[in-house]
Amino acid sequence: MSSAGPGRLTECEHLAQEAAPLVRGAFNRKVVDDREGVQMTVMPEIVSAEKWQQDRDELLKAEKEATRTLDAIAARRRRLPMVKFDRYVFDSSDGQKTLLDLFAGNGQLVVYQFMDNGPDEFCPGCTHFTNNVVGLAALAEGGVSWATVSNMPLAQIEAYKARMGWTMPFVSSHGTTFASDCGASYFMLSVFLRDGEDVYRTYSTTARGVDRLLFINNILDLTPYGRQEDWEDSPPGWPQHPTYG
Repeated sequence: MSSAGPGRLTECEHLAQEAAPLVRGAFNRKVVDDREGVQMTVMPEIVSAEKWQQDRDELLKAEKEATRTLDAIAARRRRLPMVKFDRYVFDSSDGQKTLLDLFAGNGQLVVYQFMDNGPDEFCPGCTHFTNNVVGLAALAEGGVSWATVSNMPLAQIEAYKARMGWTMPFVSSHGTTFASDCGASYFMLSVFLRDGEDVYRTYSTTARGVDRLLFINNILDLTPYGRQEDWEDSPPGWPQHPTYG
């Protein structure tokens, strides 16, 4: 899983080129040294407290507008229709489980589909995402269960799960049509709702729709240098590296 969706690099590069003249005047271009004497990159411009507060307040207006937009999108998401899903059977460490079993008694279920890259190969983006899956007990208190699913054989999943120290439910859809029926060519997150023994899919997302859920990425997005990945629209000279570099 990449934090930039298909075509995103080209779009961001285009935006960066357009923004460069504006950004160039807003930041100092000097190089600084850290405490160990290692040469660092450029830093934001130093301004007065009044100027900083003025600029912060302007950004806050945009942040509040974005929050209102996200609230409106969430309202639309709650009004999406749903589609009935089949009774798939997955392999798990506790034996075979149906899609209904993955609800673990709750009325709602969120499924992350971990990419199958073949024997002894593991998607770094999916691994990064799965490292961020925490607080499942609190999620369950809200009536929502979690399951990670992959087309990898169960033995491969169990070995990697133990190696990474993961404890979330992680089952294998190997030999089923679950991934293809979900349209998950790579990775995907889906939401399901049950009515008795009937299971329905209510929502799905991939690419940046999944990326925005990660705690680490959301925190990094608040910092001056961001995620330091080369698809980001950052000022010239900001530290950046390839997404998986």
